[in-house]
Amino acid sequence: MDFEQITALFDQLGFWTWWIAAGLLIILEAVVPGAVFLWLGISGAAVGLIAWLNPGLSWEIQTGLFAVLSVASIVVWRKFIKTRPSDTDHPSLNERSKDLIGRELTLMEPLENGQGRTKIGDSIWLVEGPDLAQGTRVVVKAIDGSTLSVEPLSTNS
Repeated sequence: MDFEQITALFDQLGFWTWWIAAGLLIILEAVVPGAVFLWLGISGAAVGLIAWLNPGLSWEIQTGLFAVLSVASIVVWRKFIKTRPSDTDHPSLNERSKDLIGRELTLMEPLENGQGRTKIGDSIWLVEGPDLAQGTRVVVKAIDGSTLSVEPLSTNS
């Protein structure tokens, strides 16, 4: 197949080709989620509509429109998604250590020079805070990586 035959083939393809491609891309989005194929499919449907309304539109312009619409729609979608906070029942799902803030613990060893360790479940955590004796009840105030910042539990609460 030479170049002229390929361009003749593209010239024969009509608006329905874009709609079929759009449908396939949207179906592909259901299989491979991520919203990329969805926007490619919507762009293909839009180009199909434009080609239907303008039957003499060359395949080069149609392909260019598809490329521009695809890139623009994906860029706009990504910017839109980044500005929206994610609504979730579990905001600390991937940051389980945040669940430890406010938790009361007993020091398994004394805090000396502001450093020590304690056990939570089956894990040993580094602890920092004021010097305290072993067995002191503390409350977790913050977390920095794998180090818990603690304060002694007040006896008034």
